[in-house]
Amino acid sequence: MEKASFEALGGRAILEAIAKTFYDKVYKHPWLGKYFQHVLQEHIENQQVDFMQQALGGPSVYRGRTPPSAHVHIHVTEHLFELRESLLLEALKEHRASEELILRWKKIELAFKSRIVKKDIQDCTKRYPTDDILDFAP
Repeated sequence: MEKASFEALGGRAILEAIAKTFYDKVYKHPWLGKYFQHVLQEHIENQQVDFMQQALGGPSVYRGRTPPSAHVHIHVTEHLFELRESLLLEALKEHRASEELILRWKKIELAFKSRIVKKDIQDCTKRYPTDDILDFAP
């Protein structure tokens, strides 16, 4: 996708607005919020925006881990993934994202799903020796 296409989708401004709304929902959620209790919301919002900007054909500024390596220590179940997706869809719709942006965003997210969702907590590994395996099943 060329930069013009990225700008036509709303550019960085719409990604920032969507990320803010989405993470407001995540941090307030009684279950999902637990996964982020030690992460500054502004930091995770910036990472999400940088990642999606690059993935959608905008300027390449993301310097973080790939989604699979960033989530190795998190027991992401199918239910957790679906809950996250529902909050993201709410945020996209609240900002009147175009159908094209919604479809492309979902396609990017789904491309990583099989490497993020885990069938069992035993499938998790620590990124660092000091990591905890995160599992806050409801």
